[in-house]
Amino acid sequence: MLRIALSLLLATAAWGTECTRLRQAAARKAVMLYRPGASAGAPRQAGTGTIDQNLFGAMEQAGIRPAEACTDAEFLRRVTLDLTGRIPTRERVEAFLADSRGDKRIRLVDELLASPGWVDKWTLFFGDLFKNSVNFGRQRFPQDRDAMNAWIRASLEANLPYDQMARELITAKGDSSWTDGRLGFLSRAGLTIQLEQDRLDLHTAHISEVFLGISHMDCILCHNGRGHLDDISLWGRRATRRQAWEFSAYFGKTAMGLAGAQPRTGPWYFRDEPAKPGYQIDTVTGDRPPRSGSGVIEPRYLFNENAPPAGDNPRESLAREMTADPQFARAAVNYIWREFFAVGIVEPANQFDPARLDPDNPPPAPWTLQPTNARLLNELGRDFAGAKFDLKSLMRQITTSQAYQLSSAYSGEWRIEYEPFFARKYARRLWAEEIHDAIAQASGIAGTMIAMQSPGGPPAAGPGGNPFGGGPGTDPVAAFLDAFLRGNRVDQPRSGDFNVEQALRLMNNPFVLDRVQVSGERLQQSDAALIDDLFLATLGRRPTEAETSTSLATLQSGDRAAQAAHLQWTLFNKADFIYNY
Repeated sequence: MLRIALSLLLATAAWGTECTRLRQAAARKAVMLYRPGASAGAPRQAGTGTIDQNLFGAMEQAGIRPAEACTDAEFLRRVTLDLTGRIPTRERVEAFLADSRGDKRIRLVDELLASPGWVDKWTLFFGDLFKNSVNFGRQRFPQDRDAMNAWIRASLEANLPYDQMARELITAKGDSSWTDGRLGFLSRAGLTIQLEQDRLDLHTAHISEVFLGISHMDCILCHNGRGHLDDISLWGRRATRRQAWEFSAYFGKTAMGLAGAQPRTGPWYFRDEPAKPGYQIDTVTGDRPPRSGSGVIEPRYLFNENAPPAGDNPRESLAREMTADPQFARAAVNYIWREFFAVGIVEPANQFDPARLDPDNPPPAPWTLQPTNARLLNELGRDFAGAKFDLKSLMRQITTSQAYQLSSAYSGEWRIEYEPFFARKYARRLWAEEIHDAIAQASGIAGTMIAMQSPGGPPAAGPGGNPFGGGPGTDPVAAFLDAFLRGNRVDQPRSGDFNVEQALRLMNNPFVLDRVQVSGERLQQSDAALIDDLFLATLGRRPTEAETSTSLATLQSGDRAAQAAHLQWTLFNKADFIYNY
């Protein structure tokens, strides 16, 4: 076992080095590897939907041949993981492969979108996006986290339109963030922020990144873009600090505080107080540079100069302006697209440049359009808005497209300049929780992390440092999850990067080693049936002839139960187990 482990470690390290080389060459975070020898289906012709028309049209114009279609087994595992965060069961694999109906892939997508697993996976995703964490530096407590998590889950179960979710989070008011999870969204600007204007600016920075994909707003809240964003953002270099203040001014009449009997014990309350003076400038203290000038800044929407109508609630006005802005739909589409294609149409996904998005009005040289396919991004945004911001509709549109169903293998020479065209499906490393749940499911030994988000969530990773809060992470499951870079929703985003620690955890972590033993019932099968069982349950496919031959030799080389455990361990340590192809 040790010799196998060392060989695997060396191979995995080399594989990780190659991943890094490809990512750096592409200036992307997408993993562009495919499983050698993967058998692809028949080539597909360009489809008629928004995605296929734009992507295949661009490939044809550039003279790029797309990859062939993925096999049924590849599609089943790919879409089940992408929509529900779980691998398909052995029974589901066998049934899907035996299904001869021409529309079985569409049927599968609809089945997964209607499943509880879809709610589990996307509750975790939006918890990440909304940065729903315990953060003691800002007085966000477990009760805040749990209530917001419950609200996200209930919203997805009801298929609440995404624009309605955004409006509710921006306009929420009430007396307890522990009973109304919507209040937790703005509570990230906690009472340790002593200056009122700094707190209002945090609302602006948070909302701009989450709902508009513009993290540069945090920079502009400190100074004009000129001289700071000149080489990064054409829009940003023109933006002024006053424009950012005008965004913050939408919250100038909002009062927030902790309602607990003792200071700083929670819960949070949010109230509209018309008598508040609003966003005042002429500050010399606080976390941001002095605000020069005097008076009160009036709210005005950044991209159209609109001010709230007389007598209108400022936060409600902002919510209407923002969700009607095409950038709201574009940002949402791009965040979702990245989850299915491993890389966004705009990257980084939170650094949109609004001045470089219109293919009919391109930016002046030397600037270029920011999206890899600007027309696709804009049309997808319009489709999303036209579907009343239905998240399931968007995900169905993506997963039933022919572009999504391309193989990750590429039979010809793959050139790095093909990458912006999505000419093949890029692999992604599974989330930490997805790997955990896949090991539990494949082994038949219970345990689920994707659904365990509140209140008994995953073990802690550090003081306030994991999505679910808590103390130092000494539990082996916590160490396993942390190695796979689950992020902390505060200052460490979730990452799909590779590191050698991940290989070591897969080989040696007690959580894995406790689940490599094969049950007595499974051992009752013949060697051939047992090998098929382990491959189908773990990798979602049958073994190749070479894999069958090697596995048979392993099973017959000693104690059968021990050798079956070695085989299960080996499958957990294969690249195509922890990557979604």
